Amino acid sequence: MTMFVTIVLDGVGIGAQPDACLFGDEGSHTLGHVCAVARPRLPHLAALGVGHIAPLAGVPASALPLASFGKMRQMSAGKDSTTGHWELAGIATARPHPTFPAGFPPDLIERFIRRTGVAGILGNAPASGTEIIAELGEEHMRSGHPIVYTSADSVFQIAAHVGIIDAASLYSIARITREEVCTGSARVTRVIARPFTGEKGAFRRLSAARRDFSVPPPGRALPEMLQAAGVRTVGVGKVASLFCGRGFDRSVATRSNSHALGEILRLMQQAGNVPTFVWANLIEFDELYGHRNDAHGFARALEAFDGCIPELLGRLPPDGRLVITADHGNDPTMDSTDHSREFVPVLYAGGEAARDLGTRRSFADHAATVAGFFGLRIGCGTAFD
Repeated sequence: MTMFVTIVLDGVGIGAQPDACLFGDEGSHTLGHVCAVARPRLPHLAALGVGHIAPLAGVPASALPLASFGKMRQMSAGKDSTTGHWELAGIATARPHPTFPAGFPPDLIERFIRRTGVAGILGNAPASGTEIIAELGEEHMRSGHPIVYTSADSVFQIAAHVGIIDAASLYSIARITREEVCTGSARVTRVIARPFTGEKGAFRRLSAARRDFSVPPPGRALPEMLQAAGVRTVGVGKVASLFCGRGFDRSVATRSNSHALGEILRLMQQAGNVPTFVWANLIEFDELYGHRNDAHGFARALEAFDGCIPELLGRLPPDGRLVITADHGNDPTMDSTDHSREFVPVLYAGGEAARDLGTRRSFADHAATVAGFFGLRIGCGTAFD
């Protein structure tokens, strides 16, 4: 069975890059600071070799690491999930995507209202999704106006209670926004539909019903190349949506990290004899804990992931490969609630004896590694092997 599995721990950076000052992220170190503040027990990540990448409180450097270890530097002009995943797939972007730290300009909101047919909007500010829904959810249910908000990322988010605007209608609004509203200088990387449910004081987002409408990558990314070569490609979590579904035979929506890990394990068990690339994103580190400055919740999520590592390794075929990495940082101990410009860790299990991979020049080394594993050559990056 020929299988390569990549798991992206969303937001789990491992130290500020040299250019972090350009992003206001000096001193960021997501994994290091979480370990220092909350002291998670991570015996299996330690066994793989994460303690060799950077000094981590309570996480020793294993004498005989089970995986090759290192870190990757991001070359693209950005620190968001789209930019990070694109570079992991071999596409670096020279220009940052547009962001709206003061909310969307009046002409863009007017265009949104006119093109989508809604009577009005609520919000229009950078905000935590859970907080703005708690704040405006009741007014939304009275008025019927969708809640529009953004973040430090290049996103246009639209939230609505499923009892007021059903999910299908919300997806239609988001699709129109992607195609007719967020264009030109407002071409954000993602328009995100955020259905929620519940009542005042107990609103909750329906994570599995979230839909991302992304801009396509500016080139042929790794999944398309693999698919064209006959490799079965499966995205778990939000990964496929970041590529507009291009190059993915299947995309599995997930509700949580634990759900995503269950799907990964099931795919590993059922792959059969078809060459398969599984690319998964575990979103809760970023979405639930990094953006909310919750270092202890972050630590609990790391411990939960750590507990799954033995089963992941146990189900990896003898000739398979497993990469554990990240797409950016999101240090919950810093004053900011934004992403942070950090190196990302690499743990590479399977194949040759474990070794120090050093500091890689680009996230694109991941793309070169996956492509090489399936017998392909890609015009970027240097493989780990």
